[in-house]
Amino acid sequence: MDNLEIIPPQPMATPVDRVRYLIRLLRKTQAQFGQLIGLDPSNLSRALSGGNPLRDTFLNRIVVNVGVSKEWLLHGTGVPFPKGVHAGEIPDTGMRVQPATPGRIGAPVYDIDVTAGCSELSRMFTDERIIGYLDMPGVSPDFPICRVSGDSMSPKISNGAYVSMRPLSDTSIIFWGQIYVVIMDDFRMVKYVRRHNDPSMVVLHSANPAYDDMEVPRDAIRKLYMVESIFNFEIVG
Repeated sequence: MDNLEIIPPQPMATPVDRVRYLIRLLRKTQAQFGQLIGLDPSNLSRALSGGNPLRDTFLNRIVVNVGVSKEWLLHGTGVPFPKGVHAGEIPDTGMRVQPATPGRIGAPVYDIDVTAGCSELSRMFTDERIIGYLDMPGVSPDFPICRVSGDSMSPKISNGAYVSMRPLSDTSIIFWGQIYVVIMDDFRMVKYVRRHNDPSMVVLHSANPAYDDMEVPRDAIRKLYMVESIFNFEIVG
């Protein structure tokens, strides 16, 4: 295997092609790569069969555990390993990646504030931003956990609380009344998403009655993350 030339994916390659390239680049068997990203080999094999589109949760596993750029993984743009990702060197490539934490269990907790900034969160889910892992019944290890600042969702979500978020690929499907992390061009916010009388609009509702509702066009929403779990805590002592 070490003597084989590893040819980078062509411009017309698919995400599956790029995942297969990563497996070769990392000098892993398919089973070893599955172990690296925390996925059963049979599930990895099905994901790479090409029969179905790759799910966001599968791609996020690779982004988090390998340190690869999701933009490159999805579209082939940019470079696989962005600057600032450091750790073990990939043999014969000169590139360095952050390896998965040995024996890690639970959902990754990121040093990311979901209400700060307006950029797409998935690009920020890199190993260097992981500050720990949370292993708790009912909390999926597949979904990222991030911090929330501000009091607009208080007392439901306290300032400084953490939330587990399910990435959604289709923003047209909304479970009304649920809490979402809403990504728009100029804002990231955590709100209840409610039905509007106008089907082309939605209502973003705060738990804190001091904040007014916001009415926004549905097509202004670029990405949605459903809030699966909320972790309010108080440090005593």
